[in-house]
Amino acid sequence: MSLDVNGNSLETTDNGYLVNPEEWNEQVAEAIAAADSISLTQEHWDVVNHLRDEYFNNGQHQPNMRKLLKGMEEIWGRKLDSKALFDLFPTGPHKQAAKVAGLPEPKGKAGY
Repeated sequence: MSLDVNGNSLETTDNGYLVNPEEWNEQVAEAIAAADSISLTQEHWDVVNHLRDEYFNNGQHQPNMRKLLKGMEEIWGRKLDSKALFDLFPTGPHKQAAKVAGLPEPKGKAGY
């Protein structure tokens, strides 16, 4: 599969994840999100940026749902439940947000 962004064809997996994460930028994120019918808000970007930070600064590990919730609680300064993240990424916050963030598809049900 492929994703067209600004005249460039980017290779993706069958599930829509970038094959080459180095090709990611904000325009790519917008295109991936649009393909999933998501219009990115600041809260979406907060989750995406948190996932990218965790991945690139934590040995390429992606947080599971519990750790993602805790991380977003720290960033947003309020108590969250999983519904708050499902409202942003309805098909599964840890997987759908990772796709938008240009990261590899998480293994298992909820990251590592």
